[in-house]
This record gives sequence, structure tokens and C-alpha cells, in this order.
Amino acid sequence: MNEDARTAVRPFRLDIPQAALDDLAARLDATRWPAESTAPGWAQGVPSTYLSELAAYWRSTYNWREQEAQLNRFPQFTTVIDGADIHFLHVRSPEPDALPLLITHGWPGSVVEFLDVIGPLTDPRSHRAASTDAFDVVIPSLPGYGLSGPTREGGWDVPRVAGAWAELMRRLGYRRYGAQGGDWGHAITLELAALVPEQVVAIHLNTLLTLPPDDPAVAAGLTDEDWARLNRFLDAEPEMSGYAKIQGTRPQTLAYALTDSPVGQLAWIVEKFKEWTDSGDLPEEAIARDRLLTNVMLYWLTATAGSSARHYWEAAHPSRPACATRPATPTGIAVFPADLARPVRRLAERDHHIVHWTELPRGGHFAAMEQPDLFTADVRSFFRRFR
Repeated sequence: MNEDARTAVRPFRLDIPQAALDDLAARLDATRWPAESTAPGWAQGVPSTYLSELAAYWRSTYNWREQEAQLNRFPQFTTVIDGADIHFLHVRSPEPDALPLLITHGWPGSVVEFLDVIGPLTDPRSHRAASTDAFDVVIPSLPGYGLSGPTREGGWDVPRVAGAWAELMRRLGYRRYGAQGGDWGHAITLELAALVPEQVVAIHLNTLLTLPPDDPAVAAGLTDEDWARLNRFLDAEPEMSGYAKIQGTRPQTLAYALTDSPVGQLAWIVEKFKEWTDSGDLPEEAIARDRLLTNVMLYWLTATAGSSARHYWEAAHPSRPACATRPATPTGIAVFPADLARPVRRLAERDHHIVHWTELPRGGHFAAMEQPDLFTADVRSFFRRFR
């Protein structure tokens, strides 16, 4: 294969074979259900009464072809970087001075998280906003996730993904751009800024983990609200982190169940949309049911349960060191109140060049999906000074 073929950027259109949808329907019909849990609500995991109803909706009411058409409204491409297939959305603004913006999702997210913010970010005039707030957006599927397909080799940790993103933006002709991320996307965005600081003009994050300080003097300077945030995360982490411990230690064992059972894949993901969103009793109080199922479909149809889970194992067994120093990249933080790990500003400012901090009134971990208007407004506000 010549160099041009290896680095080519190819148009992509999503067109799932009908046989794959028929197979999904047959598997849903043949689901072997466990006994109901012995504790109320979601205490032991997703209740089977809820999941069976959601699976029935998936089987009989949800329309993949409609969702596929929505995805295909946006220009999509694939390219091979460092041996991995990379799928991405690349939507150029009609405004000539638009700022390129690279947006990175995490687990169990996908490019579906950002479908409602693409239009407002790229074409603000059509959404009653100033043309000077326009972006060209690049939204990749992480290696091993969704439409990027399973990774074929190990070593895809945060530094390697950041290096791939730098190469992707180079191939697209961008030499100056902003970056945004949440969940794994926040770690990748921080690493990207450290890797190519001369290109990343500023970064916006809706995830940032801050932990209790070892320094007694720093700890003494924290307010009661600061400690409430830290303790909320520390108290919940042992119970809420089971998924991460499994994915960080035995992702392959987990992969057999999730790749074979659509209901298993659904339960594994929908639990996080219940626990991490600004919802009450049900996740669809925060995110529309069809959008949630489309996110699940990108994992199911591509058989990427195992390779996406492996991201946690790679983080625990890094193949290369992260950048030793963090640059003074201007950083904006959007704090959504239902996110479990809300950062403490006093601690964040010790490690990052924070120039923008917004406490939002509602929303959770999947910020762009839950509150697209609030997400878009904060991204616009932050990047105005860097155009």
C-alpha cells in the first residue's frame, strides 16, 4: 500500500445490512431473562421490569433506519491512523472565519452525543446566534468504539489517541484549533494540548476530576461546599466504579456476554445513563429513548463492547508515558450539577490554566446530549476570546 492510500480520508455513509437488523430482532425475541432482583429499584442494577419493557420497545417500536438517516445528514469519513480505522464527522461551517473544534466523547458515549449541537455550532446564524461564533467541527469515534470498529492491536491508551487526533487534524489541514471533551474525552483533550500546544489554542472540558489534597494547608483552604463535592464523589465511587474495575481488569471476559446478548449490551450502557444523568426515576427523563438506543446500537452493530472496554485496561497498563508537563493552555470548565465528579475550582487551578468556569443549572455527565443549548452556549462563550 502506498503512502497516499494509507493516509487517505474517505467519505463514509452508514448503511447497516438488513441481515444485521434481523439478527438483532431474533436475539431480542430469544432473550433469556434472569429472575428479578431482591432489592428495590436500581439498587442491584437495572430492574428487569424496566429493561424488558425497554427491550420490547427496541424490538417493536424503535426505527433504526430513521436514526441511520439522521446520522447520514452529516458528512462522515474514515481514515487509517497508526494502524487503526478512525471514523469521524467533519462538518464545515458556512462562515469563512470559523474556528476548527475537535470534540471527543468517552465511554459509553459515541458521536451520537453531539448530534444536537452540530447545527448550532457550525451555523449559528441559522440558530439565532452571531456568525462570529461559528466552528468547523470534527467529531471522531474513539479507536475501538462504534463506527471506528474494533481495534486490532493493543496500546490504544490516552497518549496514543491524542497522537492520532493530532495527526487527524493535520490531515484535515488544520494548524490552529480548539478542543473539547468529556469523560475519556477530557483526558485525551488535556493530553492533546500537551502534545501539540502550538496548535491547540484553548480547551473546553465538561469533565475534570479533582481529589482531596495531600497538603494540609491547601485542604484547610477548602470551603464546606468544596468538601461536599469531594465527599460526594468519594462516597459514591466504591459502588459506582464496578464497571470500570471489570473493564480495567477483564475486558475480554466481559466482551463475550455483551457481544452475544443485545439485552446485556443494553443493560450495561443504560445503567450509566440512569446513574450519570440529571434524571429522576428513568434515564429517558434526561435523554430521549430513541437517542439512547441509537447510542447503544453503535456499540451493538459494530461489536465494539470489548474493544471499547479495553480502553480501561490500556489506561491501567499504559504503553507509553503521558506528556510530563502540562502547558499553560487556556482552559474552560463547564460544571453540570448531576455529574458525579464535580470539580473543585481551587484544586483545578493548581494544575490547569483555568480562564473560564461555569456552574450550569441542570444537566449531567452527557452534557451535549442532555442540555445541548447550555452546552453550546458555554462553548461559544469560552472560545470567543481565542478566535
